Order: sequence, then structure tokens, then C-alpha cells
Amino acid sequence: MKTKILVYDDNRGRQEALQLLISGAEDMLFVGARENCNRIEDDVTALQPDVVLMDIDMPGTNGIEGLKRLRKQSPGVFIIMQTVFEDDEKIFTAIHAGAHGYFLKKTKPEKLIEGIREVLEGGAPMTPSVARQVLTMFTAKSDAGEKNLFNLTEREIEILSMLS
Repeated sequence: MKTKILVYDDNRGRQEALQLLISGAEDMLFVGARENCNRIEDDVTALQPDVVLMDIDMPGTNGIEGLKRLRKQSPGVFIIMQTVFEDDEKIFTAIHAGAHGYFLKKTKPEKLIEGIREVLEGGAPMTPSVARQVLTMFTAKSDAGEKNLFNLTEREIEILSMLS
């Protein structure tokens, strides 16, 4: 059975490129694309995706708000953030809100496909530079004597170390 992928991105060209990429993977099915998260609950109910690729900066309801709403309604759907933003605040807001992965839009297409497969296997795929930022922020918080704010397991910390 193919993995159903739903895309949220306000760039029509990006939507089309992702449709071509996903359609070229034998084990994946592109089920649709939306320019914002205004109707995310209805979209997910109708299309029943397994994985959502989510941009952050969109008009109307943005990706972070959409992520929060989707996690509340459909906690079994995997959500991978895809954005041009590499800043700490957006990364950690997305992870804290329940994102399962985080890729920069400049990520090579084959790495994105690998990331979709990885998230389905229980992984938390990230662009290496993002993984480094997560690890750095986590280490800085730990060094400052703060608790594990993101409740990462030892294995998750180990994986972040390997990715960075």
C-alpha cells in the first residue's frame, strides 16, 4: 500500500515539483496540495494522508498553526516541516508543536524522499544543519542547568549527534 502525501505550500511551482517527485516514488502517492492551512482539518479528513509536508510561512493560517491543529485532530499523521527558515526560533517552535521532521527547502529531492520513509519508520529526519542547531540548543540548555525541555530520549540525542 502506498504512503499518501499531502503538501501545504503557497508556492505553486513548489507544489508541482513535489507532486512530480512524490509521484516518481513507487511507494508514495501524492494526494493533494494546498496553499495554506485554513481548512487543514477538512483536508486531512477528506484526503487521509499518512504524511504531511508543511511549509511554515504561508498566507492565512501558517504552517506552525496548521501543525498544532493537525496534531490535535490527527495525532497519527506524520508532519515534516519544509521551509527556507533556518533560525532557532522557528525550528524549535515547530519541534515543540510536534513536527516529526524538519527539512530546508534546499534539501536534495532524494533526501526528502528518504526523510519521508524515515519518519514512517519512527525516525525524526532533519537537514544536517538543522540537526546541528537542535543539538547545539539542547546542549546549551543542558549546560545552563535546565531540564531536557524537549523530553528527548538518549537515542534521539544520539541520532541528532550523528546527523550534525
